[in-house]
Amino acid sequence: MDRISIIDGIRTPFCKMGTVFNDLSAQELGRIVTQELIERTGIDPKIIDEMIFGCVAQPPDAANISRVIALLSGLPKTIPAFTVHRNCASGIESVVTAALKIQGGEADCILAGGTESMSNIPFFLTKQLQEIIWEFIKAKTLPEKFKALSPLKLKYLSPRVGLQMGLTDPVCGLNMGQTAEVLAKEFGIPREEQDEFALISHQRAMKARSTLREEIVPVIPGPDYKNVVQDDNGPRENQTMEALAKLRPFFDRETGTVTAGNSSQVTDGAVALIVMRESKARELRLQPLGYLKAFAFAGVEPHRMGIGPAHAIPKVLKKAGMKLSDMQAIEINEAFAVQVLACLRALGSAQFAKEFGYEGFTGEIDRSILNVNGGAVALGHPVGATGSRLILTILKHMKRNNLNLGLVSLCVGGGQGAAVILER
Repeated sequence: MDRISIIDGIRTPFCKMGTVFNDLSAQELGRIVTQELIERTGIDPKIIDEMIFGCVAQPPDAANISRVIALLSGLPKTIPAFTVHRNCASGIESVVTAALKIQGGEADCILAGGTESMSNIPFFLTKQLQEIIWEFIKAKTLPEKFKALSPLKLKYLSPRVGLQMGLTDPVCGLNMGQTAEVLAKEFGIPREEQDEFALISHQRAMKARSTLREEIVPVIPGPDYKNVVQDDNGPRENQTMEALAKLRPFFDRETGTVTAGNSSQVTDGAVALIVMRESKARELRLQPLGYLKAFAFAGVEPHRMGIGPAHAIPKVLKKAGMKLSDMQAIEINEAFAVQVLACLRALGSAQFAKEFGYEGFTGEIDRSILNVNGGAVALGHPVGATGSRLILTILKHMKRNNLNLGLVSLCVGGGQGAAVILER
């Protein structure tokens, strides 16, 4: 049976919300990486059977954003496209869905990825104001328009923040930071340990800056062509424990330990990958970056969503018939420092393994092979794109260091975990 090849990939720099990519839409970020990937690989766009992109806050002016990106990128109109949404795992979902379509005989080559402009997530009007505006639009005479406006109250003018709504779980009512606080208390993880993890993320990201440029396409965000962005702008060169310690808890002001400094950054960015049947790659004489060996998803309690990787990782290892110790490189998305630390403690617990039937598929993770180029605490987390970025980053790392097996995992809002095993 043909393996699923990942031929190559590219991403934009990941840039903090409201900064240099503030005026670039999610579809424009997606267009940039799609066009660049086609150009760099030299692949004839006509061989692409379908395009699949992940996006969480799908723009109202770009419904089915994957199709919009495909058309803006100049791909043939005959190539269909659709968008997937699995919250923070949307970028992984696009690759997994591509793999399933290829395995099912529906395609040989799919362009997959993810995009997110968190800078452009809209604000929403209150329901009352929407109704008033609609009545005003329908009114035909001036007296009718005044009558339509008569129920207006000042409190109706207060907007609902789309980003805040999207980062709040609709079932348990907690925002993502509050779910991280749940894990901090459950596992007894102190503030200092979280800050130390965050510091290492920044240090590794800064050390890897030139290395990461291998996977980044420089972007000119403005019309004047003067400002070229070629690096992620989240990593802080002079980050210190002292600076991190000064930050107040953000999600639980009284007894919390999760701060803006030990949380992932709200970010804009996009990633594109070419996923192909192994025999097709061989036919085209393309050398893949690597292969998707196995994938798994897990469900957990929404208020403990950050523990998702501790469940998805044993599931994917069992599916692949492998052990955690077989992995030579590991990426666990740093939604929050404490969330990764909680997963590490759970995976290293014999009681956890026994409770959930994971014996033989858990264990201690060597920190020296975990997130070696930094993680989302430093690099940022454009939610629809991160899953694809993790796959791209680890495959590039494996190639540079001649490694054979890698594991990618991340937690997912709503109470899920995702994990994939990659091989070379």
